[in-house]
Amino acid sequence: MLGGARSGKSAFAEQLAAASGAVRYLATSVPDPEDHDFAERIARHRERRPSDWSVVENADAAAVLIDPSPGVATLVDDIGTWLTARIDALNAWDSPRGTVTPDADALVAAVADYRDRLIIVSPEVGMGVIPATRSGRLFRDEIGLLNQRLAAVCDEAFLVVAGLPVRLK
Repeated sequence: MLGGARSGKSAFAEQLAAASGAVRYLATSVPDPEDHDFAERIARHRERRPSDWSVVENADAAAVLIDPSPGVATLVDDIGTWLTARIDALNAWDSPRGTVTPDADALVAAVADYRDRLIIVSPEVGMGVIPATRSGRLFRDEIGLLNQRLAAVCDEAFLVVAGLPVRLK
């Protein structure tokens, strides 16, 4: 599930997951207690989720996906917060491009090997203004490459724009 900020990608992914039956929701963000705006976004996501969904809050998506959840749909929300957490953990904002490649390789392999229903949400950020900062360009480039790799190993891909899903694959 690709889309820009506030495109409706998470809501659409949640609808697909709910239609699958039992759901394991993997929240990849690493909340910063000082970031009240982000805390509100997380709260809205939590309020929207059905109470019977199993929730895993873990920034190591590959490790979670290696542990199968037979008969349960897994929803990963989202790859952008996962990537940010990995860049932070590796202190790679000023490092050469590709520093997060081993982590991305592990994630792509875990997705490719996953055999149950898997729905992934990721931001599509390369359609607008070229970021003025190196960190912005780094994130844009890394997420763009990762989105391509994930789409290649997934059976379906959707782009959500203005709340409307468009099937890409």
